[in-house]
Parts: sequence; C-alpha cells; structure tokens
Amino acid sequence: MNCNEEFVVRAVGKVTLEWPEINQLRLRDILYECLYNYNVLPVEQALVTSDIEEKMMIFIASKRLEGRSEKTLYNYRLILGKFASYVHKPISTVTVMDLRMYLGATTKNLKPGSINTIMSCFKSFFGWLELEEYIPKDPTRKLKPFKQPIRIRKSLTIDELEKLRDNCETVRERALLEFTFSTGARVSEIIGTDIEDLNFAENSLRVVGKGDKEREVYFSPKAKLYLEKYLDTRKDACPALFVSSRYPVHRIGTRAVEREIGKIAERAGFDKAVFPHLLRHTMATLAIQAGAKLTTVQHLLGHTDPSTTQIYAETSLEDVKHEYKQHLIQ
Repeated sequence: MNCNEEFVVRAVGKVTLEWPEINQLRLRDILYECLYNYNVLPVEQALVTSDIEEKMMIFIASKRLEGRSEKTLYNYRLILGKFASYVHKPISTVTVMDLRMYLGATTKNLKPGSINTIMSCFKSFFGWLELEEYIPKDPTRKLKPFKQPIRIRKSLTIDELEKLRDNCETVRERALLEFTFSTGARVSEIIGTDIEDLNFAENSLRVVGKGDKEREVYFSPKAKLYLEKYLDTRKDACPALFVSSRYPVHRIGTRAVEREIGKIAERAGFDKAVFPHLLRHTMATLAIQAGAKLTTVQHLLGHTDPSTTQIYAETSLEDVKHEYKQHLIQ
C-alpha cells in the first residue's frame, strides 16, 4: 500500500467514526480524485527535533522573574508539558492547525472554562515567544475562546452567616471564620499572614496578593475579639496567624482552611458547598449593599480590573425587585 492509499484508508476510517452514515465508497473516490497529481509523504518524526520543552522552561523562568505565583508556574508547566509531549516539531513551525488538532484531541471531556484556561496558557506562551523573537508570528491569534454564560454568584445571606457563627465549636474556628469574612482576603493571603502582620490598634493588616502586590485590608471588631481569644490559647512559637490544631504545630495550608469552613457549614446543616471564596464574595456583596463604593471594594479585594469586582459583588435579584417597586412602578 502506497502513502496515498494509506492516507485515504485512514481518512475514510476517521470520517466514518464521526459520521457512521456516510457513503464510504463515494468518500474514498472523492479523496482519490483530490489526490490526483499529488504524492502524500509521511512526516519522519525521528528526524524532527522539537524544542518546545526547551522554550517552555525558558518561558517559565522568565515568568518567575516577573513575579508570577508558583501555582501559575505549575499550571504553565503542566499544560505546556502535555503539549510538548504531543507535538513533535520545532516551535517556530507550530501552526494554529496544530493547536486546534491538539485541543480537539485532548479536551473532549473538559468544560469550556477548562479549555479556555488551556488556550489562555497557549496565548501567554506563544505571545511571549513572538515578543522574544523565537517565532515569526503568534499562531494563537486565531484561537477564539469559548463563550461562557455569565451567572450571578449568590452570596450568603446575613442569616446564613449567623448560622455559621452559631455552629463554630472552637475559638480557633470562630476566629478563622470571622477573619476570612471580614477581611475578604484570598485563602493564599490568609495562610500567608503572620501574627506580627496584625495591627490591633487599627484593626488592619497588609497582605501580599496576586502579582506580588501589597494592599491593606481590615478586620471587624468581632474578628479582633476572637483573634485575641484564639491567640491567648496558643502556646507555640510558630509565627503564622493560623496553625494546625495538632502537634507538631505548623502553618495551615489551603486545604486545611477549606476543610475547616466546610466542617462548620456541614455542622450548620447547609445543603450547599460553603468555602472560603464564598465568604470573600459575601463580604463584597454585603459591603456594596450597605452602600460601599465599588472602588473601595475593588481595593479591599485586590482587583486590578473593576469589572472583576462587579462580578463578585453583583446586586442580588431581591435588591433589583425592591428598587423596581420603590422607584419605577407608578
């Protein structure tokens, strides 16, 4: 079997898997007609040297110098590493079709948001390659992200928040809950906080957020009360604000915070997931409902883009209904 015949057989087989009802004989004849005066030649993979992994490592090193978080760098390494093991060719010859074929073959069971994350990584990588003049043109310019429905993120109500408070069993749990809610800080910022970072005179602290950006956040008098009670119970020398409840004592991690909040919610009988980010969103929503300016909440949350804050602090449907009845119905 020559290369043309092998191509036709494989093409007919692939198309038939997608559309089983297709006329295979007619498709075969059409392909032979199209290949008339052409010779199909296989790509000699053994002779092709791929430098994708090498360029990936330089890219990651460059982004580390720019201050990207280790989590972001890990995701770059994971996504680009899989791509490098799939596509075996010089980076300068990678086309948008290579990217589309890769995405089509490897993302069939992924949600649009996950596919968009992969495409965003590709855009960062190939955009950097073009900027550094490793490639003549960025092939990701023609990649279009999936459109995702914008859904209103529902925060906890004040009653639900009180229910969580009532179901805290230890001072440590209550301090963690109050601090997470009142500061609106990210989990990474909470676990990175040290005791010496707290300014109890001003009920404030400085946290380092995304992009290594520092900002000041505040905690409530109620949070201050439970933080002081919690710190009075501490007999260890660990500098972290929140530490493990068992010895040897160490700074708690992201999963530990998520588990603690989840346990409180389970105890309270919640039939929905309650997690630290929901408390952050609740703080933003309640603040705006109480009259806080969007720019103020934007600063507290550490958002660079105001539109991000608007999504987190979306007005509730009940507020819209109330405003409509009060101001618009005559």
